[in-house]
Amino acid sequence: MSATRIPIARPGAPLALLSAVLFGASTPFAKLLLGRGIGPWLLAGLLYLGSGLGLSLAFLIRANLGMVSNEAPLRRADLAWLILIILSGGVIGPVLLMLGLFLTTASSAALLLNLEGLATMAIAWIVFRENVDRRILTGAAAILAGAVLLSWSGGPVPVGWGAILIAGACMAWGIDNNLTRKLSGADPMQIAALKGIVAGAANLGLALIAGATLPSAGGIAGASIIGLLGYGVSLVLFVLALRQLGSARTAAYFSTAPFIGAVLATLMFGEPVTPRLVAAAVLMGIGLWLHLAERHEHEHVHDPLEHEHRHSHDAHHQHDHADGDPAGEPHTHWHKHAPLAHSHPHFPDLHHRHGHV
Repeated sequence: MSATRIPIARPGAPLALLSAVLFGASTPFAKLLLGRGIGPWLLAGLLYLGSGLGLSLAFLIRANLGMVSNEAPLRRADLAWLILIILSGGVIGPVLLMLGLFLTTASSAALLLNLEGLATMAIAWIVFRENVDRRILTGAAAILAGAVLLSWSGGPVPVGWGAILIAGACMAWGIDNNLTRKLSGADPMQIAALKGIVAGAANLGLALIAGATLPSAGGIAGASIIGLLGYGVSLVLFVLALRQLGSARTAAYFSTAPFIGAVLATLMFGEPVTPRLVAAAVLMGIGLWLHLAERHEHEHVHDPLEHEHRHSHDAHHQHDHADGDPAGEPHTHWHKHAPLAHSHPHFPDLHHRHGHV
């Protein structure tokens, strides 16, 4: 076992931020469709189905053009995780969000989506034992304070049903994000396409059974485009970021999404910029900054590991190739990691899920 010291950048950050931009922008546009008579449950189905069908079309075009993917495909062993991901993040989460969005303003709903990042982080730390320090905890507390301030309505029922439903959606997506980390080495387009088609068809079917009627062709097209960009492409980028950063750190970057949605909502709907909204945004901004300014570096040991994912022969991939393994880089094949000890800045990516003392 050798000891080395190597610099490693944070390549997943731009992917997570772009994912956040697309998802954040989808919230006020979804509110716009709700205001035109499309029911919450039906809209949740249309958004995800549009996402799944759009990505499947891109998948087929890529195959017909002879563009061979160098990503690892989903395997039979991934099926159980995929079902749970679709149920929590594709079925439950979108329905709760659309119902909550129906009952609250678009700007408040957008900022309340910060709770998704908080739920993701909490599950990552408590259940999956990702590393957490004082800076990260302080940031999480600031985000939570902002969300509580934003959702507090006063009166006999201090927290409105809209805020409660959106918080439920955030919890469902927090579970989804951590489960997706289990599959982050696989082809993200395949994951997002399957999730969109299955979850979208399920919600659309249930909404129609419950009495919903399909909107105009323009409404369907609008929902499909919003879903493809805000849920499909955004998810592909999110999975790629998970691969590099782990669940909690990716969620921290993704927490920029609510601010993007809130700014768009105030511009699109002329909603007032209240002192409470500004104070909540400041608190959440402080929490986000504390997360983004983190630096984590220490001597650590990589135990022997075998897995399959897209990779290049960097400091963590110094394995030999067998007959039939693909040439060129990056490429995908089943490979082994020998024990290794070194020190460099790192995050809980595919190769840094070690414990801490």
